[in-house]
Amino acid sequence: MQALQQTYNDKVVRQFSVMTVVWGIVGMLVGVIIAAQLYWPTLGEGIPWLSYGRLRPLHTNAVIFAFGGCALIGTSLYVVQRTCHVRLISDKLAAFVFWGWQLVIVAAAISLPLGYTQGKEYAELEWPIDLLITAVWVAYAVLFIGTIAKRRVKHIYVANWFYAAFIITIALLHIVNNLAIPVGVGKSYPVYSGAVDAMVQWWYGHNAVGFFLTAGFLGMMYYFVPKQAERPVYSYRLSIVHFWALIAVYMWAGPHHLQYTALPDWAQSLGMVFSLILLAPSWGGAINGVMTLSGVWHKLRTDPILKFLIVSISFYMIATFEGPMMSIKTVNSLSHYTDWTVGHVHAGALGWVAMISIGSIYALMPKLLGRKDMYSTKAIDLHFWMHTVGVVLYIVSMWIAGVMQGLMWRATNDDATLTYTFVESLTATYPYYLIRLSGGVLVLSGMVLMAWNVWRTYRVAPAIEPQPLLPVDASEVRA
Repeated sequence: MQALQQTYNDKVVRQFSVMTVVWGIVGMLVGVIIAAQLYWPTLGEGIPWLSYGRLRPLHTNAVIFAFGGCALIGTSLYVVQRTCHVRLISDKLAAFVFWGWQLVIVAAAISLPLGYTQGKEYAELEWPIDLLITAVWVAYAVLFIGTIAKRRVKHIYVANWFYAAFIITIALLHIVNNLAIPVGVGKSYPVYSGAVDAMVQWWYGHNAVGFFLTAGFLGMMYYFVPKQAERPVYSYRLSIVHFWALIAVYMWAGPHHLQYTALPDWAQSLGMVFSLILLAPSWGGAINGVMTLSGVWHKLRTDPILKFLIVSISFYMIATFEGPMMSIKTVNSLSHYTDWTVGHVHAGALGWVAMISIGSIYALMPKLLGRKDMYSTKAIDLHFWMHTVGVVLYIVSMWIAGVMQGLMWRATNDDATLTYTFVESLTATYPYYLIRLSGGVLVLSGMVLMAWNVWRTYRVAPAIEPQPLLPVDASEVRA
């Protein structure tokens, strides 16, 4: 028993790391299929479960909660053990979190194409799956926070603060937004209605972005960037200011999704103001991550993992500048409902979330398998360029298409009639959908290359031995 307590539980981390790659391929494949449907509208015609309306929520759930969720849970369970110098509090609880989360993903993959949905963005899953998510998430919270509670060091590293904020806030968001009255196994009605339902949904929707897709991945940044660069974080004081400013402000930004709607005007303006304030902590944290490379910039030439991590932060800066600008009412009147929004979302999702996840898994996997490096460093470098070019093609094409759509939709003649029909704007957008599809195919191909590299690394890895706990500095020992 004593020997067990002196090693880390890396099995669950390996499981989540492998499934991050698997679900990344699945989620991005579905994304490529629906991108192809926008260019070839008859693709899948006559097959209800292959229709765009059913595959689109499958894509968002697979990429956010399957790919992103596995990356977040896996890396958080690795980081909390290393920074607290203890094993996870329960191996059985860790196993439940892994298998429970995979069951949630499979249930989503079956129910969404069959048409079972609440119709809420990022919260489409029906009540039985929502209950399972709640059980798994509470178990995950107990596992993570319980491990921090039994740490052997006084200090709680900043990455754990971000991970903990993400875990606690997502629990709150999920429970409140999914309060519903079941009327059958696959159908329920929300307890909210009208503008209140919209407000609660986008309080959830934007904070799912703010805490699931931002705070959690910032925890990843604060651990893996300094580790890979072999440098301390640029400013620990700035990281603390970054944390408290971000979580204090982000909660209020949701109404910017509802500009020019039935929501009270003061609430719309409040969302806009807090979105603009968000620019400061977002860029402050991003600068902290990038400046961690001070003195070792040369490593970017030879370390493709560091390229993934640092370029992901660049995309984070793009997305967190663009988001506040798009929340301004006059800008929003042009951008909303256009493909500009799609470009913005994917600058964050493919640029920031996917690249920080991929870089972290590449950094993590050799350590979990007792190797110094991945099987092929050249393959990682090729993956970096495939992914980066794919993301740029994707977001630039959508930016151009979106601005063009917004201008065409509100162009008027001298007699106040519309200059263009909707079909004319769609025809003008058509070529950009092909460019987006090309970018998506590149990103998906990069993920397949990553899967090959992970598989080969497993093949050549030595027998996996449990890793012993790192010793603790006497001055840091918890009383």
